[in-house]
Amino acid sequence: MKHLKGILRLHFGVLLLILGGNMNAFANKVPEGYYEHLDSAITLSLLTCQPGQEAWSLYGHTAIHYINRDKNIDIAVNYGMFDFRKPHFVLRFIFGLTDYEMGIQPFDYFCAAYAYEERGIIEQQLNYLSPQDKQKIADAIEENYRPENREYRYNFFYDNCTTRARDMLLKPYRKGIDVNFKREPDGPTFRQLTHQYTEGHPWVAMGNDLLLGLKADLPTTVEEQQFLPFNLKEDFDRGVYVSNGEEIPLLSGEARTIVPMFDRKDAGGLPLTPTACAIILALIIILLTAVEYRRHKMFWGFDVLLLGAIGIGGLILTAMIFSQHPTVNLNLQILLLNPLALVCLWPVVSHERKHRVHWFWSAYALCLVLFFIGNLLQCYAEGTNILASSLLIRCLERIFCNRKK
Repeated sequence: MKHLKGILRLHFGVLLLILGGNMNAFANKVPEGYYEHLDSAITLSLLTCQPGQEAWSLYGHTAIHYINRDKNIDIAVNYGMFDFRKPHFVLRFIFGLTDYEMGIQPFDYFCAAYAYEERGIIEQQLNYLSPQDKQKIADAIEENYRPENREYRYNFFYDNCTTRARDMLLKPYRKGIDVNFKREPDGPTFRQLTHQYTEGHPWVAMGNDLLLGLKADLPTTVEEQQFLPFNLKEDFDRGVYVSNGEEIPLLSGEARTIVPMFDRKDAGGLPLTPTACAIILALIIILLTAVEYRRHKMFWGFDVLLLGAIGIGGLILTAMIFSQHPTVNLNLQILLLNPLALVCLWPVVSHERKHRVHWFWSAYALCLVLFFIGNLLQCYAEGTNILASSLLIRCLERIFCNRKK
């Protein structure tokens, strides 16, 4: 019980620091012997945190470790702070209108929180070319922490906690100095990059793929790939400063493990994968369609459920057109999850109750054919092609068989 109370006290303190963002964090004392590896009074490092098990933590996290021995400062600078209590948080996140902010907390508290979550931390100390460069970045961190400067408009791929930390640490304060990450300019797509971290979480991957559109399947640049914490870590390992034709390592030495990496076990989840559910649903659609054909009937009640679900999914994808996330507003899966199904629901049912066929089925069949062609351009969510095949069969049965009868 005492152990539990201690953990609760620790996390309550961390929560106060995160939500309060008190500048007194700068006064935190550094553990004895910690500075033996440091080469100067001011040290700036990249912190890369191990992915967690929750959907929002699957990709890991990045922060900055800022030490100033002269001022007795040892803090973690974190650009991943957000507040669920803000009005319409979920809707704002979907439409790309979420504001994150920079937070500061004592370094040992930061490490303790991640250790408790069983998430390791790796530190990479930056090899700045002069003490003046370090001081400028230290001043920039303090300036960035001013209340009027803390918030920023969050974007998962282009402007997140990892890219913010990178830009702060590598901001070109000196002219004529470039950074080379020693990697090919073009690489995997955003979708492929996210798949590397959703392996073992098929429903998270399916949800991501359902919302991501055509632009998520374009090749990414080196800088774009650095939205993922461990991609940035690997680039820092191989990166160099380029000054007057001379290459200088980006890091002052080997990466250090602050909190050891934990073995990850499968957290489990739904017993059925998206593919299995799609197959079951497809079999139900095909079976009922076959029964209708044999009995010369129309199960209009089933079409109410089917078109209602398709239409609601279509409304969600239609709403994403207006999102500020640039990779979701052009999504060919709207041909499958089509808002037209909701618009035409009542006319379709009215026709079927009179044993007539509405033009919607022909229009939707054309949309499904275009959906299949779209596989050449976009990678679809798991199971959607299976579902589309069964729906096309139902469309064809409605169009030809019932008209013939």
